[in-house]
Amino acid sequence: MANIKSAKKRIDVTATKTERNKAIRSKVKTVSKKVLAAVDAGDKAAAEEALRAATSEINKAATKGVYHKNNAARKVSSLATAVNGIK
Repeated sequence: MANIKSAKKRIDVTATKTERNKAIRSKVKTVSKKVLAAVDAGDKAAAEEALRAATSEINKAATKGVYHKNNAARKVSSLATAVNGIK
């Protein structure tokens, strides 16, 4: 355990940020799964709506620094490709 005040604070801040990042990553995974579920069901309208929500969440995560911007772009692109593949 840390003895210095600033080190104790860093431990607290790191724990807070870790929880925030976990929540954001979990939300991104959830919305991504909803898109893929709609794609598997073949429901284009639901997939497009879920893609809109997923894109928003992924971009928010990138803005907050949870994901690198290229990683976020890759996630959005792969989901969009899946949605566009629905006949």
